[in-house]
Amino acid sequence: MKRFYKSITLIAIVLFVNQLSAQNVVATIKKNKNVLAKHLFHDLNKTKDSLVLRSDKLINALYSTNNDGSDFHRIINKNEFTLALNQLSKGKNVLVAVQSPLRIVFVIEILEKYAIESKSSKSFASRSTKKSKED
Repeated sequence: MKRFYKSITLIAIVLFVNQLSAQNVVATIKKNKNVLAKHLFHDLNKTKDSLVLRSDKLINALYSTNNDGSDFHRIINKNEFTLALNQLSKGKNVLVAVQSPLRIVFVIEILEKYAIESKSSKSFASRSTKKSKED
């Protein structure tokens, strides 16, 4: 009887651990391992829905160079910056962080498109539905 309970407990633990490890990975990052890039922290946050950039030196800009035409350019001029990954296209995104005179290149691959809306798009959507109800 003890063996039966141990077996059931073991099966439950294995299923629980399997469920934890089965979380969908929707983005991966390939960091720049160059010695000159070590002062720029560039990684995904814990929920893997945003890119976090942090440095002691000023981060001037962040831009992407993609073949599909979905390029963007952000002027930052701060020491810390967070980019929501729903602003990037699905697939491989080559990003360049500018810290004059350095250009630090890294890759973020979006495996699944995020369905997360930003606060500004939510407020715009709520305003547009209010206007349509009034008409």
